[in-house]
Amino acid sequence: MDIHELGDVSVEDVAKAHLADLEAQEKYGVNYLKYWVNEKCGKVFCLVEAPNAEAANSCHREAHGLIAQKIIEVQPELADGFLGRDIQTDAAGAVLLPGGAADDRDPGIRTVLFTDIVNSTTFTQSLGDEAALALFGVHDTIVRDALSTLGGREIKHTGDGIMASFVSAAGAVRCAIQIQRELAKREKAQPDRPLKVRVGAAAGEPVEQDNDLFGMTVQLAARLCAYARPEQILVSNAIAELCIGKGLLFEDLGEVVLKGFGSPVRAHVAAWRQAN
Repeated sequence: MDIHELGDVSVEDVAKAHLADLEAQEKYGVNYLKYWVNEKCGKVFCLVEAPNAEAANSCHREAHGLIAQKIIEVQPELADGFLGRDIQTDAAGAVLLPGGAADDRDPGIRTVLFTDIVNSTTFTQSLGDEAALALFGVHDTIVRDALSTLGGREIKHTGDGIMASFVSAAGAVRCAIQIQRELAKREKAQPDRPLKVRVGAAAGEPVEQDNDLFGMTVQLAARLCAYARPEQILVSNAIAELCIGKGLLFEDLGEVVLKGFGSPVRAHVAAWRQAN
């Protein structure tokens, strides 16, 4: 997957460039599959099958001269997990926004969400293997039900939590809220065996500063999850901004220091407890 800074290039020019890639790609042994257009940020992300990055850029160079600023190698199954398998494109190859209007282009922005079971490592010792596995299964069912309801895709199971991807930042927050509320209901019904979860989420582009698909977004979401208190939903500033006008409430925590980040990161707590 590569990234292009559009500059003065129009969306129509991008469509023409993609078609030019398709005409030139056989010469370089590449196959340009589809692309995402983020008009607001002036960026294009192209997904291509290629033997190496230089072959992909050589095709770009000959076809239209719009060289990618960066190209990273991605695993197909990981790209499917983050961006979706059943992707619809327009006639020019631009990916369309799932659930949007017929001509709404998908900007490629995704929200990554992590759940983490609090004190999971002590469950086996305190409850025994069978009871601990049953408790983990409760978490998995509640999270997967929320993902199914609110448009999330499970990327992987982390052992004591789940990592998921969302097209909608608001959908991710609502999913986290549903998870916490369902767990709270369960604790009220079964107070002798509470199950508490922390949640962290961040939003970003497929190609960022590092060489991993959504690498910085994944790292930030994971660190926010680790920083969150039990039963807390902690999200990045980008998510709070994307959710303006969506009827969701956040408490601004200001800047927090997260492991692996050179400077403090602004974080927000998503409110989920229902008023009595």
